[in-house]
Amino acid sequence: MKINFCDLKDYDNQIVTIQGFVDKIRNLQYVQFVILRDSTGKVQVTIEKNDENKALVEVIDNLTLESTLKVTGRVMVNEKVKLGGLEVVPTDIIVTSKSLAELPLDITSKDSALRETRLDYRFLDLRREDNNLFFRCETLFEHALREYCINHNFIEIHSPKIAAGAAESGAEVFKIDYFGQTACLSQSPQFYKQMAMASGFGKVFEIGPAFRAENSHTSYHATEINMADIEISWINSFEDVMDMEEEWIKYALNKLKETYGDDIKRLFNIEISDTSIKFPRITFKEAKEILKSEFNYIGEKEDDLERKEENLLCEYAKKKYNCDFIFITKFPFEARPFYHMLDEDGLTNSYDLLFKGIEITTGAQREHRVDILKKQMIEKGVNPESLNFYLDFFKYGCPPHGGFAIGIARIMMQIFEIDNIREATFIYRGPTRLNP
Repeated sequence: MKINFCDLKDYDNQIVTIQGFVDKIRNLQYVQFVILRDSTGKVQVTIEKNDENKALVEVIDNLTLESTLKVTGRVMVNEKVKLGGLEVVPTDIIVTSKSLAELPLDITSKDSALRETRLDYRFLDLRREDNNLFFRCETLFEHALREYCINHNFIEIHSPKIAAGAAESGAEVFKIDYFGQTACLSQSPQFYKQMAMASGFGKVFEIGPAFRAENSHTSYHATEINMADIEISWINSFEDVMDMEEEWIKYALNKLKETYGDDIKRLFNIEISDTSIKFPRITFKEAKEILKSEFNYIGEKEDDLERKEENLLCEYAKKKYNCDFIFITKFPFEARPFYHMLDEDGLTNSYDLLFKGIEITTGAQREHRVDILKKQMIEKGVNPESLNFYLDFFKYGCPPHGGFAIGIARIMMQIFEIDNIREATFIYRGPTRLNP
């Protein structure tokens, strides 16, 4: 089994075999230094230039950066070595793959190449230490979200990604041929989450792909995304959904801070958001009034929030509450899907959660009464007969329920204050990018 570089301190004065990428080479008059890198850290390999090491020296003389090596040698404590105070003195070096001498980009610096070039060579771009840490953090964050759900008796579901029609009114879909029928890639597991509520599952979650055929070129949209979806039954109001989401996000942020907080500070120069503060909650109407009174800004949309308004409201939340998050509730029905429940004033029992200037979640209490659901469909211009399979979920008893969805890349982008979702996605898909 491969020894991780971060564990080499446990092998003091032992003969080990290690493997990694060639990060740096220093070829001096009497000694050679090779810095090897794996996904857990770096280590110095030291070769003295003498007759005994003649073959090893020749290997290093012909070595190129980013080649891969298999090194057998003794782990030695050396306080002069900056990389963990130890080095490996080799007895054997094997070049397991040799890199071309000229790389298409300098992987030591994010700013060394245009973003599109780095996306073309994403496999090289991802070798940077900050990218490695980012995706380790995403792994932990996603694990924490799942762990919270399992600890709170949720059932994990895996909904189909091939669907007969759109799950969200007005959303663009990718159409595919399905044995002679027209089908589409799912943009949301929404209908199936609600089916699980009608099935008596109580609380469900899903973490999986969703597809949005939006010809959008913004810094925060993608055509293929990884979504975390939640739906819970027996709620009293959408406030219960917000309470659960706030607890869920704070749980994951705390796990992230405990495990990687110091590394995140070192490589990204940011602190994980304070989770001791309750997320403030204001209505959509109050939000519009704040935008006018505090910022003298009136958006063009009367029934929804613009990107600039989201940013200003987060600025307000940070200033007034010292919080990076803010819930905006009670959106007009015009801006929401037909399945959101309405209150006595005709406003939706829904919310957006904004985080560091952008919306990361839309959540709501769903309408579970089939007669009202049909009425709202008609108001939205949706033919109830086109969604008979969906309406069937509510004909035989269905508990009051609600839920939300969150894009993993988008929240990670905001946690790390990365300015573009392309940088927060392993392999980005957008209107103009289908490779690699």
